[in-house]
Amino acid sequence: MENKIYTLPELPYAYDALAPLISEEQLRLHHQKHHQAYVTNSNNLLAKLAKSRAENTEADIKAISKEFSFNLSGHILHMMFWHSLRPAGGKTAPDEELANAINLEFGSFARFKKEFTQAAAGCEGSGWAALALDTLDNRLFILQIEKHNVNLVPQLKLLLVLDVWEHAYYLDYKNDRAKFIEAAFSLIDWTNIESRFARKAA
Repeated sequence: MENKIYTLPELPYAYDALAPLISEEQLRLHHQKHHQAYVTNSNNLLAKLAKSRAENTEADIKAISKEFSFNLSGHILHMMFWHSLRPAGGKTAPDEELANAINLEFGSFARFKKEFTQAAAGCEGSGWAALALDTLDNRLFILQIEKHNVNLVPQLKLLLVLDVWEHAYYLDYKNDRAKFIEAAFSLIDWTNIESRFARKAA
């Protein structure tokens, strides 16, 4: 059986398109080095499994499963992250159905932004903040994801993700994560997020 090979997707915009809020140098490093590493590691782990099976040798399934979960989750989250952003100048908040759902759950968009910012700023070490939809009862939640794969809930569909690993912002913002989070809110592609919400299914 042929192994599926993961590949690094192209960005949906030019490397300089998010400047000055995210510089070309920062975006290139993030995409070409860090995202690429998760793709490469996922493929290497699949190859390691395939070799073990072909040669009928023992494999450390526990270790491989843990590493694969971390790296493939990193790949998937980054793909979502790139499409959660767009060059500055678009709408700064969602409208219609998603706006109504945010108001119903959080009381207002301002309250949602405050809680999302707190989740992103409060990640210990490396992680993500995410807006997610519970597909069982159509309710929104904010997640604080540790690393790439800790604190995820199976039935929650991710709508918006924000990378707050230092590699996402350090060249531009040094250790000022809060300033990066505020800048990122100016780049959120709410049209894309609304489209994910409208599809509803996980």
